Amino acid sequence: MVVSMASYDKAIESYKKVLAAAASLAASAMLLRSIVNEFLPYEVRDFLFSSFHELRSRISYHHTIVIEESEGYANNQIFEAARTYLATRIDTNMQRLRVSRVDEAKSMLISMEEGEEMTDVFEGTEFKWQLLSREGTGTGANNKPNEIRSFELTFHKKNKDKALGSYLPYILDIAKCIKEDDKTLKLYMNEGDSWFPIDLHHPSTFDTLAMDPGLKKAVMDDLLRFVKRKEYYKRTGKAWKRGYLLYGPPGTGKSSLIAAMANYLKFDIYDIELTEVGWNSTLRRLLIGMTNRSILVIEDIDCAVELQRDENEEQTAKSTASGGDDKVTLSGLLNFVDGLWSTSGEERIIVFTTNYKERLDPALLRPGRMDMHIHMSYCTPHGFRVLASNYHSIDDHPMFAEIDGLITQVEVTPAEVAEMLMKSDNTDVAFGGLIEFLEKRKSEKEEKGKCSKEEVDKGEDVEDSKG
Repeated sequence: MVVSMASYDKAIESYKKVLAAAASLAASAMLLRSIVNEFLPYEVRDFLFSSFHELRSRISYHHTIVIEESEGYANNQIFEAARTYLATRIDTNMQRLRVSRVDEAKSMLISMEEGEEMTDVFEGTEFKWQLLSREGTGTGANNKPNEIRSFELTFHKKNKDKALGSYLPYILDIAKCIKEDDKTLKLYMNEGDSWFPIDLHHPSTFDTLAMDPGLKKAVMDDLLRFVKRKEYYKRTGKAWKRGYLLYGPPGTGKSSLIAAMANYLKFDIYDIELTEVGWNSTLRRLLIGMTNRSILVIEDIDCAVELQRDENEEQTAKSTASGGDDKVTLSGLLNFVDGLWSTSGEERIIVFTTNYKERLDPALLRPGRMDMHIHMSYCTPHGFRVLASNYHSIDDHPMFAEIDGLITQVEVTPAEVAEMLMKSDNTDVAFGGLIEFLEKRKSEKEEKGKCSKEEVDKGEDVEDSKG
């Protein structure tokens, strides 16, 4: 028993010596660091610390990748992607979290706070992340020191190839998908040679469109095929763009289809008003100012601007010789659609709309400019069912058969049907009002047909009397 106690006392004494040595070493390190920070210039300190880190990295079994928030004046896309990705992996049990929201239409964003660490597992390999911050040289706003934030990604050095070749590219892909799903679409309007954006919150989707189901599927398939064919366009030497002509009577859903296309692809819309564009050069500057993955819309192309061919070559030559800039012409617009200037961006969609396709210059309609012509027709029984589901959340009703029969006998636009369905929250009342409207339209059509027949008969009687 005495021997055991002696051994115990000896162990305690050794432990105290170890603690004292560790404390002395820590104190010496702190003192040395203070002396270095106080008396050595910044350049010398930076050299010593970098040399120390290099030495430590050589004898360590781990590698660390530093991902700073910016590179010069440009944002570091890998830093942004890492922040977006890690927000989906956050452990809410962390002691310190950062919570933010910049749009009331979106949920809160929970992210790492500075100094916190977290571990992510990718294909069975652990990767440790830490968010750090340090003061940079110079000052920013309000004369405050510039803050340099960075992620440090640490992993076993045997996984270096996986980190650079698989893990970081995976994070970039995931972050891109997250941002696309959470993207707030923009609607741009032109003034002069500049674009001015507002948030686009149009609710139209392909599910809510009162279109023929076959045509709707064809448009959706065409859009998906377009966005997946980057290498195809590159291989064939063609600009990565697609043109759509939407034509049909007013109120048939052309604007709603454009909004549905934007929501489907997560593309911004650039709605250009050609009457605000005085010169071809302005048109070119607007094109350059568009982003990729966007939809350019020119509505009512048949009456938006006087687009005439330059038939007077002498007058054109004089204008060129005098150094004057040409006003917006048909040739200028065509170069904008599929000429050299059309290659200034990628993954763009161009949409023309018109109520009167027959009024358009044939040059606008040839293949390669408007690739797909989409006829927006009057409302059909299927279109009515979609609208009934949209506005009254029903898929069947005793009045459906009567309404279907009337719709096939008259020309009524989806907008007119929707207006009648919106007049009452009571389904029976709304459908009853729609039936009255359709019956009135049918009577007007029959009366018009009767009058036309009487005029024809009267004309024939006059011819007979002359004979």
